[in-house]
Amino acid sequence: MNIMSSLLSYSGLSTKIRAMQSRLLTTQQYRELSELKSVPQAVAWLKQKPAYQNTWSSLSEDDLHRGKIEQLLTNSVYDDFTKIYRFSNMEQRKFLDLYFCRYEVSIMKECLNKIFDHRGVDLDLSLFKPFFDKHSKLDINKLTASGSVEEFVANLKGTPYYQPLHALARLEDPTLFDYEMTLDLYYFSSIWKTKDKFLKKRDLEEITRAYGNKFDLLNLQWIYRSKQYYHMDSADIYALLIPVNYKLKKKDISSLVEAENMSTFEALLQQTYYGRRYEKLDSHTLEEMYAYIMKHVLLTESKQNPYSVATIYCYLYHKEHEIDRLITVLECIRYGISPEDTMRYIFKS
Repeated sequence: MNIMSSLLSYSGLSTKIRAMQSRLLTTQQYRELSELKSVPQAVAWLKQKPAYQNTWSSLSEDDLHRGKIEQLLTNSVYDDFTKIYRFSNMEQRKFLDLYFCRYEVSIMKECLNKIFDHRGVDLDLSLFKPFFDKHSKLDINKLTASGSVEEFVANLKGTPYYQPLHALARLEDPTLFDYEMTLDLYYFSSIWKTKDKFLKKRDLEEITRAYGNKFDLLNLQWIYRSKQYYHMDSADIYALLIPVNYKLKKKDISSLVEAENMSTFEALLQQTYYGRRYEKLDSHTLEEMYAYIMKHVLLTESKQNPYSVATIYCYLYHKEHEIDRLITVLECIRYGISPEDTMRYIFKS
């Protein structure tokens, strides 16, 4: 795609996204919010912000339980996705369809959590139904009504998720963890496999860089946790890694997985591309650095190429991050945590 044609295909969309970006909360606004004394006050504050006015207008002060608030926050991401989709051309929609799978995985995990929880609590996801009806083959009503894992998996027939989850039945006693990991690995692998088919030139380069970094860093975190906290065998660790090698080569992965102890792991981590590139990266900062590196990669790409798919990914990444932070702030207010500690929590991520 040459500069002129990418300019034409992205100019309307970029203008729309810039307007949406201007509504993202600033550090100062998070500080204001963290200083409020109660959840009703926080909701009243959010109702005045342009990004949340519509979403929250229907919420009465008596209906402020945690689940409802989290759903409304999540739905504001779905609203933004819908707006971007509406302004996108066929090419851009191919990327958005690929990206959308993360929302399907998230909904399926909620349903599985309910089934494994055995508390018989009704899961009401009706708020999200219009969004999923428009973009997805998943039948939200059927999935939320599933009373067992077998019924849940059967209700996925006709979707790409049926086969990988159905295959878990051959394990003796698959756990919630097995199902969640299978969904994640399926989603990550399918993005990596199909991106070359749907994206071209600069868009493909950018998405390869963004997801390549993401998958490498998730693999590093997972190897570290598996060894440090779960003391897993090498074979079990390999089975759970995303089958993608970007800057983290196969030999890096095998030496980290096979490391005899954590000090050897640490030394090997420093020799990887990420250890050499990012001075602050070590086994204790992996999670923080994941957030920092992803932010850095996406911001750099969207600044260098404002008329590209990176702009879409960058905005959705920041919006989802904002929702995570808002959920954290509201929890901190609910439990009376000081504004200073609240700010520390949210800016760690």
